[in-house]
Parts: sequence; C-alpha cells; structure tokens
Amino acid sequence: MAYVTKATTSGGRNGRAVLDGGGLALAMALPKDLGGAGDGHNPEQLFALGWSSCFGQAILVLAKKHGLDGQAAKVTCEVTLNINDGAFSLAAELKVALPGADKAKLQALIEDAHTICPYSKATKGNVPVKLTAV
Repeated sequence: MAYVTKATTSGGRNGRAVLDGGGLALAMALPKDLGGAGDGHNPEQLFALGWSSCFGQAILVLAKKHGLDGQAAKVTCEVTLNINDGAFSLAAELKVALPGADKAKLQALIEDAHTICPYSKATKGNVPVKLTAV
C-alpha cells in the first residue's frame, strides 16, 4: 500500500465533507441545474478536480517517452452527470493542451496516460470517456 486517505460526509449533497485530520472541509450543495441552491461544492466537481490532477501526473510521467515536455500541459476534466429514467450515470471528457506540441504526438500521449492514470483505470468500462488533444 502506498497511500490511504479518508473523508467523511454528513448530509449528502447538501451537507459537509471533511478530510480525516481536518485539512480540508467543504460545504456541499446540490447544483442549481438540479434544483439546488448551488452555494457549495458537489461530488462531480470534486471528481473533476481529482481526475484532472491525477491525469496531469500521468502526462508528466509519460511525456518524455512521446518526445514531449509535459511541464506546460494543462488538463481539463469535464464531468457530466446524466439522468436517464431516474437512474444517474457519469460521463467525462479529458482535454489536454500543450502549447507547441504536435497534435498526433499529444493524442498518443493522452491515450497512453489514460492506461496508467488510477482514475482512468477505476472508471474503465463504467464511465464513457472522450480523450481530446486541444
């Protein structure tokens, strides 16, 4: 085991989420798009933050292999919450911008990073993901 973290939430989407040790605590709120006040954070936002950061690290790890310098890469993770017949599901798009990079090389790097990123591996087969070189 390399690392473990723990968070506890009370009140669900309209509650409070706290990391073990109190290093981060967030007010949670149902988004306005779903009829909530939108005056806090939601799970989809937190998922997008985590995945974009994790994917960015995968880009850094593999960039040299693809002949690119990953230091200037910017990763955007767009998470969509879908509702179909009362059932909820997620979809995502990972967009990577790397100024001056050849698009074909960048796309190959993105696809490679998608194979090692823990978030990508955890969602494989469960969440449709679009990979885009910007």
